[in-house]
Amino acid sequence: MSTTFALRRWVKQRNNPVSDMIYRTVLATRDFSMPVIPGLHHALYAGMVATRSAWLGAKRILWWTPLFQTRLTKPATRLYLEAIPLVLGPVRITIGDHCHILGAVTITGRANGPKPPEFIMGRNCGIGWQTTLAVGRTIRLGDNVRISGRAFLAGYPGHPIDAKARAAGLPDTEDQIGDIVLEDDVWLGTGATVSAGVTIGKGTIVAAGSVVTKDLPPGVLAAGVPAKVIRKLEE
Repeated sequence: MSTTFALRRWVKQRNNPVSDMIYRTVLATRDFSMPVIPGLHHALYAGMVATRSAWLGAKRILWWTPLFQTRLTKPATRLYLEAIPLVLGPVRITIGDHCHILGAVTITGRANGPKPPEFIMGRNCGIGWQTTLAVGRTIRLGDNVRISGRAFLAGYPGHPIDAKARAAGLPDTEDQIGDIVLEDDVWLGTGATVSAGVTIGKGTIVAAGSVVTKDLPPGVLAAGVPAKVIRKLEE
């Protein structure tokens, strides 16, 4: 038993006044919090926020955006990146005007298809934090689409259904792949999943945590696993 461990155990047991005093002193020191000094700490906090915002803004303008633009089929105008997305595979990316992509977004393209997969994002779209776009053939977002955080657009699975083929490390098969289309004004809630081969109609809202396995009509609210139409949205 090490000397340090033995000392810590002796203090924690508090079997005598000395160890009890040391224990109380350690607790008081650990739990100490400096009182707020009006004016000073408010100014320090404001300065910290301003410095952080300026640093992140500089990285976005001078680093993340121009680097990511080189990965696009053509430059995107008024593109806002909270952080540079992780792009994996031979996916072609086209982004419309005035789009927002927040942090920890992954765009991955199926590598073993007959041609490079394509991700097409319309105008004035937003993609939330920790969203993954797995592009099998095509993922197409219309204009004004909103995808909340931790959503998953699963255009390809990456593994075959057959267990032996999967164990052998073989890739997925063509019958497992499909396009995903979100028409104009679609809104996916937090944690929603959209399967391959699905089209979601214009203006439809998908509730948080839903799994969309079949096409949804325009202008409805859908929810559940699998997602079902709950009601029609008012015009």
